[in-house]
Amino acid sequence: MEESEHWSGIYGYYRKGEVRIVKILITGTSQGIGKAIAELFLKKNHEVVGFDRQESGIIDAHYTHYCLDIRDYENLPNIKDVQILINNAGTQNENDIDINLKALIHITEKYGVQESIKSILNIGSASAHTGSEFPEYCASKGGVLAYTKNVAMRVASYGATCNSLDPGGVLTPLNACVMEDEVLWAEIMEETPLKRWATTEEIAQWAYFLTVTNTFCTGQSIIVDGGEYIKHNFVWK
Repeated sequence: MEESEHWSGIYGYYRKGEVRIVKILITGTSQGIGKAIAELFLKKNHEVVGFDRQESGIIDAHYTHYCLDIRDYENLPNIKDVQILINNAGTQNENDIDINLKALIHITEKYGVQESIKSILNIGSASAHTGSEFPEYCASKGGVLAYTKNVAMRVASYGATCNSLDPGGVLTPLNACVMEDEVLWAEIMEETPLKRWATTEEIAQWAYFLTVTNTFCTGQSIIVDGGEYIKHNFVWK
């Protein structure tokens, strides 16, 4: 390869200085992992569309925000030519199955399973592999694992990939109740070989790798958990 060229993963070769604007749809972009992923793609000059029930905290010329509930299927906007879909929106309450699994399926079928798609990424959870969390939450994320394989088989005909990224503990507002409890936090760190949780920026880097750099890995569930899978007693308040 000449020095004037770079490798751009699923988009092939491009020359120095050339800007690639790729349409990315990300759910759950107002905070935490989803916001970090959106900001990374924007930093790399992609066009990003975000869905969230809350207002956006992102201000960027290449960012479009829809304030909506992903369960409101009849009022989802028509967005054409999505090339990368990242299903990040999720919850940890009585709506686990409806949001984490059923809505994820509907969003994927509407925006992801189409000829323009290049990559789909579902944000799952290490708990889907260990069962070490609340029952319906584990069930919802376990369903994501099976659905990921189903979609990977179907979008392969477009030359596209579909994987799930399954984090363990991540430093987000959702986890504040245990992060701020010294006793529980010390117990959690005993369960985490690397003795820390991931930052949202670290998870965003994995999301970028799996959707842009990656061209051949598909139908897989990638655990990024600091080693929690090795030692997975569930600690919570």
